[in-house]
Amino acid sequence: MMRKALALFVVGLWGFFLVSSLAAQAAAPQVNVITVKGVINPIVAGYVARGIQTAEADKAAALVIRMDTPGGLDTSMREIIQDILDSKVPIVVHVWPQGGRAASAGVFITIASHVAAMAPNTNIGAAHPVALGGSPLGGEQQAPDQTMTDKITNDAVAYIKGLATERGRNAEWAEKAVRESVSVTASEAKALGVIELVAADLPDLLAQLDGRQVSLPGGATTLRTAGASIRQLDMGPVEQFLLNISDPNIALLLLSLSVTALLIELTNPGAILPGVVGGISLLLALFALGMLPVNYAALGLIFLAFILFILEVKIVSFGLLTVGGIVSMVLGALLLFNSASPELQVSRPLLAVLALGTGGTFFFILRAVRRAQLRRPTTGREGIVGRLAVVRTPLDPEGYVFLEGERWSALSEDGPIAEGEPVVVVEKQGFKLRVRRGTRNGEPRTRDKEQETRLGAHP
Repeated sequence: MMRKALALFVVGLWGFFLVSSLAAQAAAPQVNVITVKGVINPIVAGYVARGIQTAEADKAAALVIRMDTPGGLDTSMREIIQDILDSKVPIVVHVWPQGGRAASAGVFITIASHVAAMAPNTNIGAAHPVALGGSPLGGEQQAPDQTMTDKITNDAVAYIKGLATERGRNAEWAEKAVRESVSVTASEAKALGVIELVAADLPDLLAQLDGRQVSLPGGATTLRTAGASIRQLDMGPVEQFLLNISDPNIALLLLSLSVTALLIELTNPGAILPGVVGGISLLLALFALGMLPVNYAALGLIFLAFILFILEVKIVSFGLLTVGGIVSMVLGALLLFNSASPELQVSRPLLAVLALGTGGTFFFILRAVRRAQLRRPTTGREGIVGRLAVVRTPLDPEGYVFLEGERWSALSEDGPIAEGEPVVVVEKQGFKLRVRRGTRNGEPRTRDKEQETRLGAHP
């Protein structure tokens, strides 16, 4: 009996601790974290949407968006804000790391969050719509007129003031960030009521968040983040790859590579590899350009550059077409993206290297192709006509000649020709050659004897 009682006690004690542990784990809050670094574009918008959906499925206490962005596309920014406004979990935007910023579109996203925080030595502001890119909030570098500029700016002001009022933040400063492109530090932003918290890192942020009350579509809720477990949700390999190629510099490189490779395939049918590389690069370039605010007239200039490079091999222009192609490519690349943001512009050093490298490559490759096309045939009928032969039996008017190590039946057009005389092939008629007396290109007669000796001819 004592043994049974002891066994039951041990089992009960073990079960008690197990249930307590599971209950504690179930009661422990979880905070999900995603990291947004770089330009706001459709890839980032999809990543944020996935992060919010995952946090809702996990019933997380909050989703922290660590953000460092110079801005981006207006359409992607609005998609992110709509997802934040509809979220069933609190969204906390933390401008991080130190030295980071929330500029342009990043200001709107920060203002839209349930809780806004910044790390020390970060800044927020400069939200004028010219730097946002895309449409309709001013993706163009220059508005058509002042009326259009005012419409774009007023639309952005109304949008950010509405978000600031909804979250109880400083709407007056938000308007200045759009109209005057003002920017402030983390401590200044907190003092102005633009953000709620200044936190150096994630543990500091979670400690300050604990107990704060936020308003969600389903009602008010209190954040419980003390001692919360962290789930870091990074971009997947595909998302990261697509984000990388949507960089303006990489997009331009892919476009140049695709056209160059496809041209090599067209001029060398059956090479296969250039065609495969060119096709894949072209599809990736089109995808990347679809993620960016593209100026289609500039894109036309780039394609015109490649057309001029191709024409260089067809027309004797003494390099003028190549120079025109380089100029067209440079102008097209400079105007390719409709945004004043430096992050959405092509690097000047890269552009110089690409223009000179592509122009030089086309110049030498296509010149080589042209020389190959103009080179004298060495086989077939065209290869025989004009070649030098030596008479092996007197031509009166028919006989035999020795040509490139072979004996041919020949017919003279110049009357009788003695054995050993040099003749030039005028025409090939089946297996008979029509020849005339003389040497080719003014070659001396002694060379015909040298040729005969070298070939080891016998009558």
